[in-house]
Amino acid sequence: MSAPTVRKRRLGSELRLLRESAGLKQEHVAARLSALTTSKISRIEKALIGVKPADLDGLLDLYGVSDEVKRRAMHSLAKDGSKKGWWQTYRDAISPEYADLLSLEADAKSMRSFQTSLIPGLLQTSAYARATIDAINMTSSAAKVNALVEVRMARQSVLTRPEPLALWAIIPEAALHTTISTPRAMKDQLQKLLDLSELPHVSIQVLPLSTEPHPGMVGSFSVIGFPETADLDVVLVEGLTSSLYVEDPVEVQRYGAAFERLQAGALPFSESADLIANLKDPT
Repeated sequence: MSAPTVRKRRLGSELRLLRESAGLKQEHVAARLSALTTSKISRIEKALIGVKPADLDGLLDLYGVSDEVKRRAMHSLAKDGSKKGWWQTYRDAISPEYADLLSLEADAKSMRSFQTSLIPGLLQTSAYARATIDAINMTSSAAKVNALVEVRMARQSVLTRPEPLALWAIIPEAALHTTISTPRAMKDQLQKLLDLSELPHVSIQVLPLSTEPHPGMVGSFSVIGFPETADLDVVLVEGLTSSLYVEDPVEVQRYGAAFERLQAGALPFSESADLIANLKDPT
């Protein structure tokens, strides 16, 4: 698999914006950097090919980028995409968009997730994952469902790695009332939420049934943050048959603002945990 499509597009877009801000056309750049042709610069900006570290440094120097944080961020985007991820084993079962998500999660430092009617995949038990994957995919074979469940469980390793992903999940209360498989299965799922909420890097809030209209009513989304700079964050917008990555910094900021509104409308952490515990063991 080549470098993550999303990261390639971000790199190409950033380089194009830097070139335009420097008042240069592609042919001007090619004339000053002997290692790059106009055609190659065009293909890099269109995310059709990657860029070597030395060539990237030449571009950044030419564009006047001296900030080391920005330069490291650009190199992070351009890093070798030929490395094999664990998800390569499942390439026949997962879509390119899903492979992108797995690669992004592997590099991310944070994720802010809102699901309209589901518990987020990173917080699911295998029983919950199986029931929801089977329901959403509808016509998938048992073998594919099994593979997708395995992928979802493997994804959760980002929460237990040495530098774990910081996850902030807002879960609608209605999702906690879903009946899956058996009462025991949902009880186990609720317990998993309680267990994970004890981790210092996992924050879980419940959006109560009584909440007022909010931005999340239009659909599920996740804001994925990286250890470089905020202007390289991306948003995953999920649908039934496809997913969309939002990469424009202005639009990403709007999703960040939407998440902040959801945070404000959700129950505090302690009250969220109490609600989950009461649903697990009604008194």
